[in-house]
Amino acid sequence: MKRIKPLLLLISIFLFSCEKEEQDNTTTNTGELPAEAVHALQTEEDLDVLLNEIGDDQVVLLGEASHGTSEFYTWRAAISRRLIEEKGFDIIAVEGDWTDAYVLNNYIRGNSNATTAEQALLQGFDRWPTWMWANEEIADLAGWLKTYNTGKAADEQVGFYGVDVYGMWESMEEVNAYLQDKDPAAAQAARDAMLCFAPYNQDESAYITATRTSSENCSDELAALLEAVQRQVEAESPGDEATFNALQNVLVAVNAERYYRASAVSNAQSWNIRDQHMIGTVNRLLGQYGPDAKIIVWEHNTHVGDARATTMADAGMVNVGQLARDEHGEENVYIVGFGTYSGTVTAAQSWGSATQTMTVPQAQQNSWEWMLHRQDPKDKIILLNELRQHEKFMKRIGHRAIGVTYNPGAESGNYVPSVLPERYDAFVFIDQTEALHPLQ
Repeated sequence: MKRIKPLLLLISIFLFSCEKEEQDNTTTNTGELPAEAVHALQTEEDLDVLLNEIGDDQVVLLGEASHGTSEFYTWRAAISRRLIEEKGFDIIAVEGDWTDAYVLNNYIRGNSNATTAEQALLQGFDRWPTWMWANEEIADLAGWLKTYNTGKAADEQVGFYGVDVYGMWESMEEVNAYLQDKDPAAAQAARDAMLCFAPYNQDESAYITATRTSSENCSDELAALLEAVQRQVEAESPGDEATFNALQNVLVAVNAERYYRASAVSNAQSWNIRDQHMIGTVNRLLGQYGPDAKIIVWEHNTHVGDARATTMADAGMVNVGQLARDEHGEENVYIVGFGTYSGTVTAAQSWGSATQTMTVPQAQQNSWEWMLHRQDPKDKIILLNELRQHEKFMKRIGHRAIGVTYNPGAESGNYVPSVLPERYDAFVFIDQTEALHPLQ
């Protein structure tokens, strides 16, 4: 199956237009961070300061500056384990497709025929870029989650879900299977939708091309399918897991179709559809788990870091971090960004090409990463609230973002001008990092 490039990979559309602004707003040296903002990070005990800052927040967003850095995954896993054990978090939601992540969710909750976490990951995340979730770091976390859930009642177990919007075809197949079991007559709506998409042979690019040159599309068929599932939801008991899964799958299909169609005419519009779907999924998961639910979200910095603190806002884009703060209140949301100065990363030269271990060059002068590299300790947590009282830190300064495709020789296109203390609440900086370890 083909899949169009996510807009994270097209972020240069607005980055290059902002280069002059970044140069104008950047000084040669922003100065040392205040001592009270900087905390060494060597062991998991050093996360105490971060856990104390999070307090009783309901939504914790954990970013990453690339989709292929081992330390971003291992430190997010360490933070997540402590949030689950010490603060009662019961949901992990990631920047992955719903159907793919649901395979791992079944495994960690004891509802799978997979015998190992590695097997479950390879069963679920079987499409490029597989390394994002089918990797050794996630396998370790999945093993811990399965052990944690063992012996607990279903409503006390931690779940693992994907919030992204790309898995349109798989989600339609899941809805069809659900309706065939629950209401075979209603399943006709699923068959009609799948028939409408059949000429495109599960190729989103073909669908985009067709809708760009014609007013015909499959949105009406998906709207009818959504109505069929919603009627079934009303007939089932509140909280029914299978019905919730079906509703989420049909919403993936509906919003994926909107996303693909919008991508033909507007990068900002399609980006917004995607992130609005992701925050909608976060909200539905919180509703499914009940009023005391708490959620941890793993996504790229470009999704979790408040778009209003970046040039994304100038391009008319919103993102999960901004929407979470708006909908849940800043006092209930805590955002952690991640970054590195140099090292290696797992990525590819072009969409769909072979996975490689690439060198991440030293961060550009006057970027946030360059500044943080110059201040000890090398690995640290920065509490950004402490920087908000200092005007010199409240400027848009370049902040590196690496996607699943990467060209280390074109670094100028990888920096998002950002007011870091407004974009995140805290920042985890690992000076030297190594590439993620994909499962074979």
